[in-house]
Amino acid sequence: MGGVIKMVEALRHGVLPRSLHVVEPVGGVEWEGVRLLTREVPWVPVDGGRRRAGVSSFGISGTNAHVILEEPPAPDAEEPAEVASAKEVLPLVLSAKTATALRAQARRLHELVSAPTGSPDPAAVAYTAARVQSGFDHRAAVLPGEGGDYRAGL
Repeated sequence: MGGVIKMVEALRHGVLPRSLHVVEPVGGVEWEGVRLLTREVPWVPVDGGRRRAGVSSFGISGTNAHVILEEPPAPDAEEPAEVASAKEVLPLVLSAKTATALRAQARRLHELVSAPTGSPDPAAVAYTAARVQSGFDHRAAVLPGEGGDYRAGL
């Protein structure tokens, strides 16, 4: 995990870290086009592409793991789309293993959207509930009331 974290941070900061525990190249190896890094250097992508890094782990038991990491694509210049417009009706979907658990979930969500410290965006709550819940046997859908308020239905 240490190697993965190190390379994720290297990708994030655009810096190639120095080679550890190596003073000079091993003999008998073709080093053309490859060099040891004795210090951190800026990581410039080849041909304007995205940076990639290989990470390998070798276990004492003989288990080997290899992964290739690649930086994400550059974000689009466009603004992200809104989850929903004020005119759209987004149902708040609930799902639980039992009817009792479904009612308990509705109570917790009611407390969340009724919090005096400021309730979360109703569209974000509905979107998250729809995307991350498992589809259990007991289900309910709550339609928002005036102004996207789910409290009455919950």
